[in-house]
Amino acid sequence: MLDKSSRSIDAVVTGTPDHMHAQCAMACMQLGKHVYVEKPLTRTAWEARLLAEAAEKYKVATQMGNQDYSSEAIRVACEIIWSGEIGDVTEVHAWHGPPSFWPHGIQKIPAPTPVPETLDWDLWLGGATWCEYTQGDEEYMAYAASGLGTMNRRTTATGRAGGPPAGGGGQQDYGFYLSVTWRGFFDFGTGLFGDWGVHVMRAAYWALNLKPEYLISVERTKVERTSTFSFPVKCAIKYEFAAREGMLPLTLYWEDSVDGDGYLPPGMTVEQAQKILGKGPQVSAMPTGGGGAARGGPRGAAPGSAPGGAPSGASGGAPGNAPGGAARGGPPDQSNAQQTSGYNCIYVGGKGYMGTAQSTADVGLLPGSRWAEYKLPNPYLTRAPGSDSGHHLTHLRDWVRACKGGASACSNFSVSGPYTEWLVLGAVASQYEGKLMWDNAKMEFSNNKNATKWIKHTYRKGWELKL
Repeated sequence: MLDKSSRSIDAVVTGTPDHMHAQCAMACMQLGKHVYVEKPLTRTAWEARLLAEAAEKYKVATQMGNQDYSSEAIRVACEIIWSGEIGDVTEVHAWHGPPSFWPHGIQKIPAPTPVPETLDWDLWLGGATWCEYTQGDEEYMAYAASGLGTMNRRTTATGRAGGPPAGGGGQQDYGFYLSVTWRGFFDFGTGLFGDWGVHVMRAAYWALNLKPEYLISVERTKVERTSTFSFPVKCAIKYEFAAREGMLPLTLYWEDSVDGDGYLPPGMTVEQAQKILGKGPQVSAMPTGGGGAARGGPRGAAPGSAPGGAPSGASGGAPGNAPGGAARGGPPDQSNAQQTSGYNCIYVGGKGYMGTAQSTADVGLLPGSRWAEYKLPNPYLTRAPGSDSGHHLTHLRDWVRACKGGASACSNFSVSGPYTEWLVLGAVASQYEGKLMWDNAKMEFSNNKNATKWIKHTYRKGWELKL
């Protein structure tokens, strides 16, 4: 495409499987093309750092497709934490339900099957390690259709009513690697870390200055049904961060395939945690304009900062069910079988608790009675005008403005690169027992050479990456 049409292309959107994000983006940036790359930015930590360096070298406009980064709620969450309302945050608990679109915990790779005439398998593999194509066999199809390792309830990953197990609303054909099942394999995807963790932990990254240079260790604390080539059925990871400027050391807990709430403050019931309908600040469900200071945060705490610009900002998606089924601004939707707090990320501070939810881009203090009496701090982060179509289009337009010479997009690679870098280390830790100690300067696990091999991939000939 670039060879034939480079002169007529200004910018490129990359939505390939994770393992080819870096190759596609690098090829475009080297020709001076602006790039928008779907989340997660890359499959490996080394690739994430390389793309951040490439964006700086080639002076192009970049954006990662984590649309909630353009929401109103993420900015409100940062402002609440920076105001000191909940005190020094020392723990973050984040979680998500099972994957909607792929089986995991697979124990055997089926025998090869003929490659469809419409598929260039060698090209699809790109830089990944060579493997034979397979559509799957009866044993695999039965496993996928049973819901084992995927959804075993008729709800989606956000708690809403959905289609059959692993079926993506009935549209998935249970192919082994394709069409969307690639996400569950170590060689091609990043599992739920890159699919949903990148959304769930977004405010924690920005508000708490969680850059990879502060990461101490990554540790798997819980696992069910491991595999040598696909992500486990369930997994819990603990990230430990050192003290940052003006901030205490912090532990971030991530757990996937969770039923209901992954965490509630001690002694607090689900009902107490929920917002009280119609009470307290109503974080806009639609994009807003507004003032505020330039992007950045007090005490150097905002990875979202970028020179010369404020973030484009818009609010989150329309009112609806939050991760566990909670409606925005009120108690959970009574049509859901399971009642939850409405959040899937809770921040533990010395003076209280705050929660965020990615599916409705919501934010609130816990318990709900505290939120009901709360007044938001004055806005610090700039909100850019959006559209009534929600934060997805605002996120795209943020990038388009950057392409036209405007301020850097809010999730440009100087922001999303470091975020992706430590995020995907959880995908590596899901494969190993014991604490993995992170050496940021050397970009390796100092106590586990075997795990370090997942930091930088050995590419097939012709697909190597370099600046």
